[in-house]
Amino acid sequence: MDRTDQDAAASADRKQRQREAFHADDPAAGPLTTDQGVEVDHTDDSLTAGERGPTLMEDFHFREKLTHFDHERIPERVVHARGAGAYGYFQPYESCAEFTRAAFLQDPAVRTPAFVRFSTVQGPKGSADTVRDVRGFATKFYTSEGNYDLVGNNFPVFFIQDGIKFPDFVHAVKPEPHNDMPTGASAHDTLWDFVSLQPETLHAIMWLMSDRAIPRSYRMMQGFGVHTFRFVNAEGRGTFVKFHWKPRLGSHSLVWDEAQECQGRNPDFNRGDLWDAIEAGEYPEWELGVQLVPEEDEFAFDFDLLDATKLIPEEQVPVRPIGRMVLDRNPENFFAETEQVAFHTANVVPGIDFTNDPLLQARNFSYLDTQLTRLGGPNFAQLPVNRPVAPVRTNQRDGAHQSAIHRGTNYFPNSLGGGCPAHAGVDGKAFTHYTERVDGHKIRRRSPSFQDHWSQPALFWNSMSDWEKQHIVEAFRFELGKVDARAVRALTVEQLAKVNGELATEVARGIGVPLPSGPAAEAAEATEASKSASPALSLEAQRGDGSIRTRKIAVLVTDGIDAEQVTSVRERLAAEGAIVEALAPVDGEVRGADGELYTVDRALPTVASVLYDAVLLPGGPVGTSPAAADPDALRFVRDAYRHGKPIGALGSGVGILSALEPEGLRLSTEFHHVESDLGVVTETSPGAAGEEFLDAFVAAIAAHRHWDRLPTRH
Repeated sequence: MDRTDQDAAASADRKQRQREAFHADDPAAGPLTTDQGVEVDHTDDSLTAGERGPTLMEDFHFREKLTHFDHERIPERVVHARGAGAYGYFQPYESCAEFTRAAFLQDPAVRTPAFVRFSTVQGPKGSADTVRDVRGFATKFYTSEGNYDLVGNNFPVFFIQDGIKFPDFVHAVKPEPHNDMPTGASAHDTLWDFVSLQPETLHAIMWLMSDRAIPRSYRMMQGFGVHTFRFVNAEGRGTFVKFHWKPRLGSHSLVWDEAQECQGRNPDFNRGDLWDAIEAGEYPEWELGVQLVPEEDEFAFDFDLLDATKLIPEEQVPVRPIGRMVLDRNPENFFAETEQVAFHTANVVPGIDFTNDPLLQARNFSYLDTQLTRLGGPNFAQLPVNRPVAPVRTNQRDGAHQSAIHRGTNYFPNSLGGGCPAHAGVDGKAFTHYTERVDGHKIRRRSPSFQDHWSQPALFWNSMSDWEKQHIVEAFRFELGKVDARAVRALTVEQLAKVNGELATEVARGIGVPLPSGPAAEAAEATEASKSASPALSLEAQRGDGSIRTRKIAVLVTDGIDAEQVTSVRERLAAEGAIVEALAPVDGEVRGADGELYTVDRALPTVASVLYDAVLLPGGPVGTSPAAADPDALRFVRDAYRHGKPIGALGSGVGILSALEPEGLRLSTEFHHVESDLGVVTETSPGAAGEEFLDAFVAAIAAHRHWDRLPTRH
């Protein structure tokens, strides 16, 4: 068959498939049309005067296609531009009528549809997922009473106290105006200049320098409402509330070295992880918890409840679980859903109200204002992803992108339209603002109760484990080391000295500025606040359900592997819900010691240790590990070891660990003996892995990281 016949056959086949699709349920099935529904028979060439002549303006299909393309981009979000979203549902554990009349928090049998968008904050859409940054955690509940948006972050505190400072903070953290750098990461001189002069930022900065700012995945990330909101029950009684999302899988993070390599190996590391998990049926789940404070206890704390740079320690007010959220469906079109979804802190339902938090009040104004520009007009609530499931009856009309066909009158009161839509009745279902007496002089002055900027950063530092503290110091050194202005480095260290002298000293030593001294540092160490701690703030306390579900395990294979060992471990790990991939120097297949071919999932040069949670080193029947001679394999294992990841080695696979000469690590040297030390599990016995090895390896993976290892010599 010549090329012409092949093309003809391919064309006939394509047309047959199109005819079959014509009868399918897919709304896109059928022949190509213009925006007006006119069928198009050709879309690969413009209409021209002759084969090489000019394009004719009468080609309406060409003009429509190009015009739409020229205008299909919309302004990206000023912050939170890069994100990923998913649909799911929320289900309460029990009725919350005691403290709120919100309908979606009453019946444990009712599942409320939800859409969640996760995001980085500083960078543009084209930046990487694993930059050091705050992460957005915004949830839209499609409730029977209207949409409720819980717009939060993965930090429980914010950088500023008053919304009037928000433009200053965002300008400072964005790329510096003279050269538009750095991309996707916090600015250097400008951000730290702002921080050194605005100490209210210090608490959020401590979170930003911790591993919380580089989450392992969105599925392993906490979320917080940040502000103090107000619940209101059916009797009109108010209760202050803080919102917490806790992931079922626990809160886990990358380390900085991993985060940087992920940016090159897989810039979509977090977004792809969320998508892949949902596609595989491993639905992410979070528990919604609340901290409840009776109104009479508003001033019972040594900080102001309305200060968004403060949190309530869980030891003072425990988090009460009230429901769970499951994400079980990926969007069908990123632009239509994830990009066009619009969240707004003022989208509340009866039973949830605001407080006088000055940052919250600013957000209630700013979100709507930016969406009017970004989404092209006031009708963005009619977009499918933003549309409430509750009936919408307003007198708002017209405007760009109006999709509803309204009838009747558009004013209130009216008689011509039968008085409709009328005010809600007196049955208690309508939203009514919380009754609160507010008076005072018009002034520009911050409350004295907002002035302590150092106690809670100290609380955070004191709550960290030793390895978390070390990572924080290293993060400060890395970020401040990029600041050209030495005076800004020094001023920042002076602020850190008011938080903790050890922290400031360690940072100063790494960035070449004088060690802090004087009354400020001494005063910080002398206060009671400097000694307090909240263990719940440490990642050590956020282990999750102890499972290894969706953890990615790399098995290094090459010619000569003991396939029986690999199979036995893969079966056990898969049964535990882990994702196991066989990696070899080249793709395709390897030949095992028994002569049988073993399928490879990926080639080592295309991946890296940073993309996996643990590694297994199988061996051949005798001698050293078949993988020991491969430089990519050695680098893979070395990186996994220094990043604290679990490692399992079987038979002669223990040889590759011995080649790295890790200091102080106990390795199995006897047959039928399992050694588990510092997250490294070894067994030198040939043949299938034993239950003792498998149990120990699963336990090591469940622990996620093992930070008490000493370095390797190679």
